[in-house]
Amino acid sequence: MREFIIENLVNAEEISLNVVLLNNVITFVAAFFIMFTYKITYSGAAYSRKFNVSLGMITIITTLIMSVIGNNIALSLGMVGALSIIRFRTAVKEVRDASFIFWGIAVGIGCGVSQYMLVGIGCITIFLFMIVTRQVITENRQLLIIQGSLDAQNKIEAAVDVYFKAKAHLTMKNVTKESCEFVYTISEGLLKKAKEKNIISIDQKLMELEGVNNVNLVEQLDDIGR
Repeated sequence: MREFIIENLVNAEEISLNVVLLNNVITFVAAFFIMFTYKITYSGAAYSRKFNVSLGMITIITTLIMSVIGNNIALSLGMVGALSIIRFRTAVKEVRDASFIFWGIAVGIGCGVSQYMLVGIGCITIFLFMIVTRQVITENRQLLIIQGSLDAQNKIEAAVDVYFKAKAHLTMKNVTKESCEFVYTISEGLLKKAKEKNIISIDQKLMELEGVNNVNLVEQLDDIGR
């Protein structure tokens, strides 16, 4: 029993050159597929090419680690200890980015153990899932910001209610002795339908009112801190 444990801890199965090359070729293709998916599904304000390239590097590095470890238990334990002392200082600003990192690691592990079919099916499934959810679920929101004199307060509220049929959500209202400011949250679909029905855009409609100084439409992003 002791000899069996020592043998499994020390001995490592050698990987042929052909397998190593095939693993790295498949990883290379999968890494670019992940990078391509990240780029076409990104909807934020500041796309980071450096982060996208890092996703590909993570995938390839993980495959390299798996190839080094092989089935050697001693190497795997040593690798866990070595990686545990690494401290990553770069904060991931979005949950979506963390998901792509995890995807890259999973693909790297799969290619490192030559599970090409599993990697391929998994990548295609994730890609289709992201495309479907991006087309069906995602709907951008707009912030309608209106600034005007205090006398125009009631006119602004009435105009917005009539234009959007009371479907615009009042997010913030700020009133001083001399001025007023409103912030409405409006879905992109509602904004488009209201414009088609009223012919005139909401900013033009509001600017026709006496006392309105500024009207701004700003896209509201989930990753606004990027």
